Amino acid sequence: MERVFKNCKSAIIWLTIAHCICDIYGGFINPLMPFIASKLGFSMALATVIVAITQICSNMLQPVFGFFADNIYKRFFIFWGLILASTFIPLAASAPNIPLLIVFMILGCLGGSFFHPQSLGFVNLFSKENCSGNMGVFVSLGSVGFAIGPLLAAYITQTVGLDKVCYASILGLVFAFSMFFFVPKLSNTISSPKHKDFFKSFKEILSEKQMDLLILVAMMKSLVTNSTCILLPFLWKSMGYTPFYIGFALFLFVFAGAIGSFVSPYAEKAFGSKRIIYFSMWATFPMMIIFTLTYKTMPVFSMFMFGIIGFTTMLAQPVTLVWSQKLLPKYKSIVSGFINGFCWGTIALLLTGLGTVAERFGILNVLLILTFIPAVTSYFVKYLKEDN
Repeated sequence: MERVFKNCKSAIIWLTIAHCICDIYGGFINPLMPFIASKLGFSMALATVIVAITQICSNMLQPVFGFFADNIYKRFFIFWGLILASTFIPLAASAPNIPLLIVFMILGCLGGSFFHPQSLGFVNLFSKENCSGNMGVFVSLGSVGFAIGPLLAAYITQTVGLDKVCYASILGLVFAFSMFFFVPKLSNTISSPKHKDFFKSFKEILSEKQMDLLILVAMMKSLVTNSTCILLPFLWKSMGYTPFYIGFALFLFVFAGAIGSFVSPYAEKAFGSKRIIYFSMWATFPMMIIFTLTYKTMPVFSMFMFGIIGFTTMLAQPVTLVWSQKLLPKYKSIVSGFINGFCWGTIALLLTGLGTVAERFGILNVLLILTFIPAVTSYFVKYLKEDN
């Protein structure tokens, strides 16, 4: 067993950097979608449906991939996840028609679904001590990557065009093959877990009331992140802003979220897990009100407020992940798939008609309602038992 974990620190570092790179590609599409829609000739309503479909097809499957990752200690999901994400998401920008766009986006998002459950489980497995701290760094670096993605994609688009975004695949492919030498094999050295029954495992997880509450928390965070990152690029494009400006706005949002994830373990020690989660859920609503009142007259300040919303939303992410893994330790990858993927996919399903609603009632009116929902549901945080 010592031999397995002698390079655990190195493995965590490589997994964390890989998370950053994988999520760079995850951040590519949102700032480019208004321009892809303009090139291929479809509306904001259809664009939001396409984004929702791809997230549903990929994120809803994360618990399934987590089940196999928990039972098969191989690096298959980590390597192929990064390869799929880095290959197909950049290709989506140069898709010649809507069907190929959807295929490329689904395959690319499946890469993220492959990668995340197993890598989150491995970080927990390799963390002999300070799991919360390692998870905070892991999540924050992923958020940094997700923040860099819009900026990089927007820069490439504005300087050399949408069709050249595909060259960004090189970074992910090179790093994926490099990881083969630095993330150790585990299949022959660690005994397999005992949860071989797929349906029994999922029933046990979903019958745990504390887990259901953590899933609710994760869904509410996803609701804020998904809705703002999908709709606001269309608002800014309608105001005449450039791709780079939109990319920078999303970079600021997610980078601030990365800072929130990084400081999360320290805030948890200072204030407690429940208070961090509670604040993260209710505070985004008044912030969205301020953004709505200032986005025209005080654009710089509203951009700052948009970043604070990102910070606040992601502040509870590592807390929620580690809490769920401690609650059900034998299902590390599966519960990570629920918190990090299934919740996003469920919200994406609910937001399928978001573009149509926003076209009719206004983008900011819709966002105000959607950020009000987590504020109301934060009431249920009081039922979480912090001694977990």
